[in-house]
Amino acid sequence: MRQGLNKGYPTTAIPKTTRPSHRKGIQSTKNKFVRSVVREVSGFAPYERRVLELLRNAKLGTLLRAKRKLEELGNIIQESRRAH
Repeated sequence: MRQGLNKGYPTTAIPKTTRPSHRKGIQSTKNKFVRSVVREVSGFAPYERRVLELLRNAKLGTLLRAKRKLEELGNIIQESRRAH
């Protein structure tokens, strides 16, 4: 009987492919341009306006997508401060 780290039948590891959920939201140049045009035309959603108000007062967020959204909105706040 074999024991330890090398026990069992020797196999080769199959490289894991990236899951679609991990690829979701990756920005291409076209995607980034379209989002910027939509943001410029439509402005902020009501929940984004509320989050902007909360961001001015305190930091929030625990989930990954929520953190990304908060970072994006925080950058927008900083850009608006630089513009004024």
